[in-house]
Amino acid sequence: MIAKTKYIPDGKKELKELPIIHYLDAEYVYYPVTSARCPEGETCVIGGQFVKVGEIIGTRKGAFFEQPMHATVSGEVVGNEKHIDQSGKLVDCLIVKNDKKYTMHSTIVERSDEEIDQLTKEDFIKIVKDAGLVGLGGSAFPTYIKLETKDTIDVVIANGVECEPNLISDYGLMMTDPRSVIEGLIYAMKASGAKKGVIAIKKKYSVIEERLNFCLHSFSNYDIKIVKVGNYYPQGWELAMIKNALGIKIPQGELLSKYGVLNFNVSTLQSIYNAVKKRLPVLERLFTISGDGIHNKNFRARIGTLVTELIALAGGYKNPEQPKVMILGGPMMGTNIMRDDVVMTHTTTSLIVMNDNPIKEEACVHCASCVYSCPVEIQPVQIMNAYKVKDKEMLKTLEVNKCIECGLCSYVCPSKIHLTEYMRLGKRLAK
Repeated sequence: MIAKTKYIPDGKKELKELPIIHYLDAEYVYYPVTSARCPEGETCVIGGQFVKVGEIIGTRKGAFFEQPMHATVSGEVVGNEKHIDQSGKLVDCLIVKNDKKYTMHSTIVERSDEEIDQLTKEDFIKIVKDAGLVGLGGSAFPTYIKLETKDTIDVVIANGVECEPNLISDYGLMMTDPRSVIEGLIYAMKASGAKKGVIAIKKKYSVIEERLNFCLHSFSNYDIKIVKVGNYYPQGWELAMIKNALGIKIPQGELLSKYGVLNFNVSTLQSIYNAVKKRLPVLERLFTISGDGIHNKNFRARIGTLVTELIALAGGYKNPEQPKVMILGGPMMGTNIMRDDVVMTHTTTSLIVMNDNPIKEEACVHCASCVYSCPVEIQPVQIMNAYKVKDKEMLKTLEVNKCIECGLCSYVCPSKIHLTEYMRLGKRLAK
């Protein structure tokens, strides 16, 4: 009998035990002028100009919003080059030569607690917008837009599940700086008017629970609790997490705010804390290099750092003569890339390098494993067949747009068919 697949190896145990190397010695940093959500952009600095940490150096432009770009180092603007961003595409990047002094811009001044207590909803939204904050769990959706909702918000939930294999960025944050997550959650509650806060973590993260509970003793005047959810994949998907953590079932496609809920990744909440308290944009991220084709290491580095530098620091590739498969992000939902000159951006958390062992794709055996395991209950093989004959109407009938691209259909397929890629192609065709 075919069973539903929910539990997959997470590949995190050894990575969690590695130290985090704080790297601040990049000679040059690179800032993509565009992003997946912002296809246009422009800089506001010129060659030879000196910039400081936190200074605005340009603006990315999306369909309905603009996003400021900030310098994460101090130094001289020296030109432009093309490199790979989180989407896996080659994009134009502004280059700053790092003077390694990390001189702060004059606008970077901490707010007192008294000042923060006086902030209105509009003030919080402006702070978050001006800091250019986006969803750091991978969505890159502008954070201020969530806070702008006119709906009544009852609870803000912090997503600390991080169910994607090989990713430990959120885990590392909650281990090393749980207080900033809690304070960011409190600011999000104040900005949205929510009376309750919930931090959702995996059941097996007892150490994280202890750290968070210890910090929560300092915030006993706020209604914040920790809820442990399942260890399965994709438990981090917001609708599954909200259902299991809050008992609220939200139909796919509906706005969470209509049900009184706002959801933020824990790293996003830390960025809210830094923006409100310290007036800082996102300056650094934890980045993990893993896989059997490379020496594994954890880094904390400045946004704009080239991953090639981190690879060299890690010790380089293992068996460099053997072909590699490189994945930017997690193995289930990440992006395959053909070159490693990747720029660290707000949502860049991991590079996986595997020794290439080609797998032959075979014909579908109609086992229905993909159907049983799909968390949104669509039919991947039928969608694949509709895509192959370019039947747009059938793709819509089969609800291809419900796909969250979790990768489970490809993972469970005994014929090794790349079903998730067909889902992506089908969604594009059905538009």
